[in-house]
Amino acid sequence: MHTFHLGIDVAKAKLDCALRTPAGKIRHKVVPNGPEGFKSLRVWLTKHGAESAHVCMEATGIYWEAVALYLAGFEAFTVSAINPAQIKAFGASQLVRTKTDKVDASLIAQFCHERRPEPWQAPPASVQTLRALVLRLDALQNMRTQEANRLEVARAAVQAGISAHLQWLDDEIARLIKAIRQHIDDDPSLRDKRRLLESIPGIGERTIAVILAYDIGPEHFANARQAAAFAGLDPRQHESGSSVRGRTRMSKIGHSFLRKALYMPAVVALYRTHWGRAMNQRLAANGKPPMVMIGAMMRKLIHVAFGVLKSGKPFNPQLHNA
Repeated sequence: MHTFHLGIDVAKAKLDCALRTPAGKIRHKVVPNGPEGFKSLRVWLTKHGAESAHVCMEATGIYWEAVALYLAGFEAFTVSAINPAQIKAFGASQLVRTKTDKVDASLIAQFCHERRPEPWQAPPASVQTLRALVLRLDALQNMRTQEANRLEVARAAVQAGISAHLQWLDDEIARLIKAIRQHIDDDPSLRDKRRLLESIPGIGERTIAVILAYDIGPEHFANARQAAAFAGLDPRQHESGSSVRGRTRMSKIGHSFLRKALYMPAVVALYRTHWGRAMNQRLAANGKPPMVMIGAMMRKLIHVAFGVLKSGKPFNPQLHNA
C-alpha cells in the first residue's frame, strides 16, 4: 500500500501537483505539461522520498492522458483517473470554498489518500494510436472550417494562399480518414468492435472511430452508466430546498469531444430511423423539448454501444428498445 499520495490538477500548459506525505503534510510543485515537466516531476518526487506513490487526477478533457501514461509506465506508481463529479462532491463534503489550481491539487491528493480509488488501466497501444489519429482529424476539420470562413471575406491578395491551404487540408483529411480506416482494418479487436457498432442505427464511420478511440466498452467501464458519465451524458437533477425543482440536465462533466461526436448521430437516429422515432414520439408525448430528446438519444447511443460491445452481439431493436 502506498504511503505517498499525489494529486495533480491538470491544465493545458501546466500540472499543479500536491504530494501528501505519510505525516499528512502537503508539498506543492508546478511543472510544465510535457515530457520535460514529467521528468522534473519524477525528480521532485524522489527528492521528497516518494519513490512510489498513488497518483490521482481528474479524467476530463485530453490533457491528463500524457502524464497518466508516463507515470503508469513505472511499476512504483499507481495511477487513478477520477470522474470530476467525485472530486466536486468530495470537496463539498470537506467544506472547501476556495477554488484555485493549488487547492484543487491538494483536494485530489486528500481524496486519493482517503478513498483509494481503483487503478487506471492504460489503453492498448492500438487504441492510443487510433485516438491520436481521430484527434488529429478533428483538429484539421476544425481548421478547414476556419479557413473556409476566412476565404469568404479575404482580400484578393491572400485568397490564393488560403485556397492552397484548403487544398492541403482536404488532401490531409482524406489521408487521415484512410489511415483511420486502415488502422482499424489491421487490428482484429478494433475490426470486430467496428462490425458490432456498425449495426447500431444512426452511427456512422466517424462516430465509430471516436467510440473505439475512447474504448467505450466493458474493458474500461463496469457498466453503461459509467461510460455515459465519462462522456458527460449522465443526468443531473438540479434542486433547491424542498419546493424548487429544476430540470434534469446532462452533467457535461466529461469528454466534450465524445459528446460532439454523438450529437449528429443522435439527431439522425431520433428523426430518421424507425428505432429512434419510437423514442422521439414517447418523449414528445411527455412534453420534452427537442434538445432534451437529442441529449437522451446521445445517452441511449452510449448505452447501446456499450451493450453490443459487452455482449459481442449486433444491435437488436427488441433488446435495445429506445
